[in-house]
Amino acid sequence: MIFGFSPGVAKEASSPDFMPRPAKMQSGAGRLAVTAAFAIAIRHHDDARLRKGIERLSSRWQARTGLTFSSGPANGKASETLMIDCAETGSELPALGDDESYTLDITAHGGVLRAATVVGALRGLETLAQLLESDGGKWFLPAVSIQDAPRFPWRGLMLDVCRHWQPIEVVKRTLDGMAAVKLNVLHLHLSEDQGFRIESRKFPRLQELGSDGKFFTQKQIREIVAYAAERGIRVVPEFDMPGHATSWLTGYPELGSAPGPYAIERKWGIFEPVFDPANEAVYAFLDGFLGEMAGLFPDLYFHIGGDEVKGGDWDKNPRIRAFMKERGLKDHAALQAYFNRRVQAILTKYGKRMVGWDEILHDDLPRDAVIQSWRGPDALAAAARRGYSGLLSNGYYIDLAQPAAAHYPNDPIPANTTLTLEEQKRILGGEATMWSEWVTPETIDSRIWPRTASIAERLWSPRDARDLDDMYRRLAIVSGRLAEIGLRHESYIDPLLRRLAGDSAPAGALRNLRVIADLVEPVEAYQRGKQQPGSTQGTPLTGLVDCARPDSALSREFSREVDRDDLAAVAASLGTWKSAADDLARDKASARVRALKPLFDRIGEACAIGLEAVAQLRNPAGISKDWRAEKLAALADAARPHDACKLPFIPALRRLVVAAAEESKRAGMTPEAWPNRVETQAVP
Repeated sequence: MIFGFSPGVAKEASSPDFMPRPAKMQSGAGRLAVTAAFAIAIRHHDDARLRKGIERLSSRWQARTGLTFSSGPANGKASETLMIDCAETGSELPALGDDESYTLDITAHGGVLRAATVVGALRGLETLAQLLESDGGKWFLPAVSIQDAPRFPWRGLMLDVCRHWQPIEVVKRTLDGMAAVKLNVLHLHLSEDQGFRIESRKFPRLQELGSDGKFFTQKQIREIVAYAAERGIRVVPEFDMPGHATSWLTGYPELGSAPGPYAIERKWGIFEPVFDPANEAVYAFLDGFLGEMAGLFPDLYFHIGGDEVKGGDWDKNPRIRAFMKERGLKDHAALQAYFNRRVQAILTKYGKRMVGWDEILHDDLPRDAVIQSWRGPDALAAAARRGYSGLLSNGYYIDLAQPAAAHYPNDPIPANTTLTLEEQKRILGGEATMWSEWVTPETIDSRIWPRTASIAERLWSPRDARDLDDMYRRLAIVSGRLAEIGLRHESYIDPLLRRLAGDSAPAGALRNLRVIADLVEPVEAYQRGKQQPGSTQGTPLTGLVDCARPDSALSREFSREVDRDDLAAVAASLGTWKSAADDLARDKASARVRALKPLFDRIGEACAIGLEAVAQLRNPAGISKDWRAEKLAALADAARPHDACKLPFIPALRRLVVAAAEESKRAGMTPEAWPNRVETQAVP
C-alpha cells in the first residue's frame, strides 16, 4: 500500500447515520416496524407548531416509503406507535437560550420522544426523520436510546441576498435544510453596495432606487419570519453600516460623507461610500428606519455589519475632520465607535441588542454588543476576555468553495482554549456565511449544501465528533435526505450542463460533461475573481465552474484508492476520466464546450501520467533519473486552473508518481517511513 490505509470507509454496526451526531446514543436490540399503521400521539402540550412538525415528518416518510400514514396525530390511545411527550410550548417565538434538548427511546414495541419545549420536540423529530431505514423493502426504526442537546445555543447561516438577489423561495428551502440539520438562526444580509433588499414604507427610495426592483416586501418578511419560527429558527436581520452603504445612499445621498451622486455597484470589492457620522440627520433617519425594521423582526438581536469601512470619504470631508478634532476622535476606529454607540442607543430604544463584525470592537463599545468574528478564534477569544459575547464565522465561509474537511475541524472553543469557563460561556456559537458574489438562485444550494451540515454538526455535537471519514460517510447520506426535502444542490446540475452543451448535444457528450463536472472543483478562496476578471453582477453564472461542486466526491475517493494501493480502481478511474476529457476535447459542436479544451487537455494529460505510474507499479522496470521530475513538472502545469476550475485529484497523482519512482526503495523501509517519504517528496 502507498500509505497503508485500510480499504474503504466502512460503516460500523453501531455507527449512526445522524448529522449532527447526538450528544449521547446507545443502540438497542431489535427494531420498530414502520408500516401504514404507524401512528404518532401527543401527550401533555399540543400546539400548531408541533402538529406541523409531525406533518412534515409524515410527508417526508410517505415520499420515501410509498406508504400512506393516517393524517394528524393519534388520539393517545394504546394504538399509537410513537408518543411525543412535550412539557410546554417554551418561547412563543424562537429565542436565544431556548431549551432544545430531547430524549428519544425506540424499542421493538414503540417509541417515546420527550422534550421540555416544542422546539426540543422539533429537534427530536428531525433526528427521528434520519433514523428511518429499510431492509428488503421493509421499513423500520432501529432500537436506540438518545439523549441530545446542542453544544452551542447560536447555530446559524448567514445568507447574503444583496450581491446576487435570492428570492423568497430560496430562503424557504434554505430554512427547510437548516431545520433538517438543527441550525437555528437565519442571518439575512439585507443591505450592501450592490443592493438594498427590503421594503421600507418610511423611506421608499431605499428599495425604489437601490434594488433594481428585487426586494422583499414587508408581507414577505413576515412570511419568512413565520416560516422560520414554525421550524424553531430565529431570523436576525443585517443592515450594513456605516460602510458598504452605496445602496442606502443611492436613494438618500444627503446621508453620505461625500456629495454623490451614488449608483448601485455592479462589481465586487470594498468601496468608499459611507454614512456621515457627523450629520445628526443620519441618526434621525436611522431612528425611523430601525424602528420600522424592529417591528418586522421580532428577534432580540439586530446586526449592523460594521465591517470594511475604508474611511477615505471621511478624510476628504473637512466638516467630518473638524468634528473628529472637536470630540477628540483620533482615527477612523474612534469615529466608527462613536457612530456605533449612537446606533446602539437607537437599537436599545427599540428593545434590540446589537451584533456586528469584528471591526465594531472598540474600548468604548458597550458590553451587551455581540461580536461576530471573521478574523478567527483568537480574535473571538480576545473579545470574550474583554467581556463580549461572540460568534465564530472564520473557517465557515462556505462561499470560498473549500471542502467540508476544511470547515469541520474549526471550533468556536478549540480543545486547547485558554479561556476560563466563565469566558467560554460568552462564545454563543457560530455561523456559516454564504456571500453571494458567485451564486444565483439556480446554483446557491450547491454552495450551501451539503457542506453546511458538517458545520451544523460542529456547532451541535460534542467536540469529540472529529472523524473526517465518518463525517463524509454520513454527509453523503444527509445530502440525499436534503435533496428529498427540496434542496437543489444535485438536481440543478444536469439542466445547467445541457444549457452549456447546447440543445443538439448528444447524450454521450452530456455524460462526459457530467463526469468532468463531478471531477473538478471551483478554485478556492478569492481566486475566482482573479480567474474571471471583469465579472459583474450581470455576468451569467452558467459555466462549468458553476456546475462543479466545492467538494468532489470522485476526487476524494480517488485519493483513497491511491493511498490504499488499489491499482485496479485507480486505473479504472483514470481511464474513465481520460476518455471523457479526450472526447470533449475533440467536440466541435458547442462553442462553450470548445472554450474548455485547455481544461480537457490538462485532465487527459494528467490521467495519462497516472496510468503510466500505475503501469510502472504493476510491472516495475528501470525509470530514467529524470522521469519523476518530468512527470511532476507536467502535473504542476496540468494543475493550473482554467475558467476558474481546478483539478483536485492532482495531489493524489503526485503521490502515485513518487511511489512509482521510489518503488525499489519500499522494501527496505518501515511501514511508517514509506508513506512519509512519498508524502514529503510529492509536495510541490
